[in-house]
Amino acid sequence: MLNDLTVFVDTNVLIYADDTRDAGKQACARQWLLRLWELRAGRLSTQVLNEYYVNVTRKLGLPQGDARAKVRRFQLWQPWQIDQQTVETAWGVEARFGLAYWDCLIVAAAAQAGCTHVLSEDMQHGQQMDAIAIVSPFQCTPQELFPPS
Repeated sequence: MLNDLTVFVDTNVLIYADDTRDAGKQACARQWLLRLWELRAGRLSTQVLNEYYVNVTRKLGLPQGDARAKVRRFQLWQPWQIDQQTVETAWGVEARFGLAYWDCLIVAAAAQAGCTHVLSEDMQHGQQMDAIAIVSPFQCTPQELFPPS
Protein backbone atom coordinates (compact mmCIF):
# COMPACT_ATOMS: atom_id res chain seq x y z
CA MET A 1 0.00 0.00 0.00
CA LEU A 2 1.34 3.42 -0.93
CA ASN A 3 -0.29 5.27 1.98
CA ASP A 4 -1.80 4.72 5.41
CA LEU A 5 -5.42 5.08 4.31
CA THR A 6 -7.59 2.03 3.90
CA VAL A 7 -11.13 2.29 2.60
CA PHE A 8 -13.90 -0.14 3.46
CA VAL A 9 -16.25 -0.37 0.48
CA ASP A 10 -19.99 -0.74 1.08
CA THR A 11 -22.11 -2.99 -1.10
CA ASN A 12 -23.79 -0.13 -2.95
CA VAL A 13 -20.47 0.97 -4.49
CA LEU A 14 -19.79 -2.52 -5.86
CA ILE A 15 -23.32 -2.69 -7.27
CA TYR A 16 -23.12 0.73 -8.94
CA ALA A 17 -19.93 -0.39 -10.70
CA ASP A 18 -22.03 -3.02 -12.50
CA ASP A 19 -25.27 -1.04 -12.88
CA THR A 20 -25.64 0.42 -16.37
CA ARG A 21 -28.88 2.27 -15.50
CA ASP A 22 -26.95 5.30 -14.15
CA ALA A 23 -23.83 5.89 -16.22
CA GLY A 24 -22.63 8.72 -13.95
CA LYS A 25 -22.77 6.68 -10.76
CA GLN A 26 -21.32 3.68 -12.56
CA ALA A 27 -18.34 5.75 -13.71
CA CYS A 28 -17.76 7.16 -10.20
CA ALA A 29 -17.95 3.72 -8.60
CA ARG A 30 -15.57 2.26 -11.16
CA GLN A 31 -13.13 5.14 -10.69
CA TRP A 32 -13.10 4.52 -6.93
CA LEU A 33 -12.63 0.78 -7.27
CA LEU A 34 -9.84 1.19 -9.81
CA ARG A 35 -7.96 3.59 -7.52
CA LEU A 36 -8.41 1.30 -4.52
CA TRP A 37 -7.07 -1.64 -6.55
CA GLU A 38 -4.08 0.45 -7.66
CA LEU A 39 -3.25 1.47 -4.10
CA ARG A 40 -4.17 -1.87 -2.54
CA ALA A 41 -6.23 0.21 -0.13
CA GLY A 42 -9.65 -1.43 -0.49
CA ARG A 43 -11.29 -3.58 2.16
CA LEU A 44 -14.72 -5.17 2.59
CA SER A 45 -16.46 -7.93 4.52
CA THR A 46 -18.17 -11.22 3.92
CA GLN A 47 -21.46 -9.35 4.49
CA VAL A 48 -20.67 -6.97 1.62
CA LEU A 49 -19.70 -9.78 -0.74
CA ASN A 50 -22.85 -11.77 0.03
CA GLU A 51 -25.11 -8.73 -0.38
CA TYR A 52 -23.35 -7.88 -3.64
CA TYR A 53 -23.84 -11.38 -5.06
CA VAL A 54 -27.54 -11.51 -4.22
CA ASN A 55 -28.29 -8.02 -5.55
CA VAL A 56 -26.40 -8.19 -8.84
CA THR A 57 -27.75 -11.61 -9.75
CA ARG A 58 -31.36 -10.89 -8.73
CA LYS A 59 -31.78 -7.19 -9.51
CA LEU A 60 -29.24 -6.53 -12.26
CA GLY A 61 -29.43 -9.92 -13.93
CA LEU A 62 -25.66 -10.46 -13.86
CA PRO A 63 -24.97 -14.12 -14.67
CA GLN A 64 -24.11 -16.11 -11.55
CA GLY A 65 -20.75 -17.16 -12.99
CA ASP A 66 -19.76 -13.53 -13.58
CA ALA A 67 -20.89 -12.50 -10.10
CA ARG A 68 -19.01 -15.40 -8.53
CA ALA A 69 -15.84 -14.44 -10.43
CA LYS A 70 -16.08 -10.89 -9.08
CA VAL A 71 -16.64 -12.14 -5.53
CA ARG A 72 -13.59 -14.38 -5.90
CA ARG A 73 -11.51 -11.45 -7.15
CA PHE A 74 -12.52 -9.35 -4.13
CA GLN A 75 -11.18 -12.10 -1.85
CA LEU A 76 -7.84 -10.37 -2.47
CA TRP A 77 -9.16 -7.48 -0.37
CA GLN A 78 -9.00 -9.63 2.75
CA PRO A 79 -12.73 -9.66 3.57
CA TRP A 80 -13.46 -9.21 7.25
CA GLN A 81 -15.31 -12.21 8.67
CA ILE A 82 -18.36 -11.09 10.63
CA ASP A 83 -17.94 -12.63 14.09
CA GLN A 84 -19.44 -12.06 17.53
CA GLN A 85 -16.98 -9.26 18.33
CA THR A 86 -18.06 -7.48 15.15
CA VAL A 87 -21.70 -7.88 16.17
CA GLU A 88 -20.94 -6.48 19.65
CA THR A 89 -19.11 -3.53 18.08
CA ALA A 90 -22.04 -2.98 15.69
CA TRP A 91 -24.45 -2.84 18.62
CA GLY A 92 -22.26 -0.15 20.18
CA VAL A 93 -22.29 1.84 16.93
CA GLU A 94 -26.06 1.43 16.76
CA ALA A 95 -26.50 2.72 20.32
CA ARG A 96 -24.15 5.69 19.86
CA PHE A 97 -24.88 6.82 16.31
CA GLY A 98 -28.41 5.53 15.59
CA LEU A 99 -27.62 3.99 12.20
CA ALA A 100 -29.52 1.13 10.64
CA TYR A 101 -28.13 -2.17 11.94
CA TRP A 102 -26.70 -3.29 8.57
CA ASP A 103 -24.78 -0.01 8.32
CA CYS A 104 -23.56 -0.52 11.88
CA LEU A 105 -22.11 -3.87 10.82
CA ILE A 106 -20.31 -2.10 7.97
CA VAL A 107 -18.79 0.47 10.34
CA ALA A 108 -17.89 -2.20 12.89
CA ALA A 109 -16.20 -4.40 10.28
CA ALA A 110 -14.33 -1.39 8.92
CA ALA A 111 -13.08 -0.48 12.39
CA GLN A 112 -12.00 -4.03 13.16
CA ALA A 113 -10.26 -4.29 9.79
CA GLY A 114 -8.26 -1.17 10.66
CA CYS A 115 -9.82 1.05 8.01
CA THR A 116 -9.78 4.84 8.13
CA HIS A 117 -12.78 5.40 5.83
CA VAL A 118 -16.04 3.81 4.71
CA LEU A 119 -17.06 4.46 1.11
CA SER A 120 -20.87 4.46 1.01
CA GLU A 121 -23.77 6.47 -0.25
CA ASP A 122 -26.00 5.10 2.53
CA MET A 123 -24.39 7.08 5.33
CA GLN A 124 -23.78 10.79 5.82
CA HIS A 125 -20.78 12.08 3.87
CA GLY A 126 -18.20 13.55 6.23
CA GLN A 127 -19.62 11.92 9.35
CA GLN A 128 -16.94 10.78 11.78
CA MET A 129 -17.58 7.67 13.88
CA ASP A 130 -14.62 7.28 16.18
CA ALA A 131 -11.67 6.54 13.85
CA ILE A 132 -13.88 5.98 10.77
CA ALA A 133 -14.79 8.78 8.35
CA ILE A 134 -17.70 8.28 5.94
CA VAL A 135 -17.05 9.20 2.31
CA SER A 136 -19.72 9.32 -0.38
CA PRO A 137 -18.36 8.12 -3.71
CA PHE A 138 -20.54 10.74 -5.37
CA GLN A 139 -19.43 13.72 -3.25
CA CYS A 140 -15.70 13.04 -3.15
CA THR A 141 -13.30 11.77 -5.80
CA PRO A 142 -10.53 9.26 -5.19
CA GLN A 143 -8.04 12.01 -6.05
CA GLU A 144 -9.36 14.13 -3.16
CA LEU A 145 -8.78 11.31 -0.66
CA PHE A 146 -5.61 10.02 -2.34
CA PRO A 147 -3.84 13.01 -3.92
CA PRO A 148 -1.32 12.05 -6.61
CA SER A 149 2.20 12.07 -5.22
